[in-house]
Amino acid sequence: MSTDTVTLSEAAAKRIAAVVASDAEKSSLRVSVEGGGCSGFSYKFDLDRGPQSDDIVITRAGATVLIDPVSIVYMAGSEIDFVDNLLGQSFQIKNPNAVASCGCGTSFSV
Repeated sequence: MSTDTVTLSEAAAKRIAAVVASDAEKSSLRVSVEGGGCSGFSYKFDLDRGPQSDDIVITRAGATVLIDPVSIVYMAGSEIDFVDNLLGQSFQIKNPNAVASCGCGTSFSV
């Protein structure tokens, strides 16, 4: 699986680097897709110590994102972004595979 199937925006890379810098035991952001959520699937974000042997590893500007092989199937072609606006701050996935999503931006269907 090619590591360029998911991209990381500059804003997301900066935020990930800042978040992991505050936790000496964690070095990466793990993004996964789980069943559930109001549209069928949802994204989960966790800090992690480092990659598993089968993880897809995406790096940009000192930030590392880890995605497991099952989740990458649902995320191929996506961009991970970080948005800071009047509604708050959050990581968002711009996923071309999603045919529907909910208002919270973390739930989708394919």
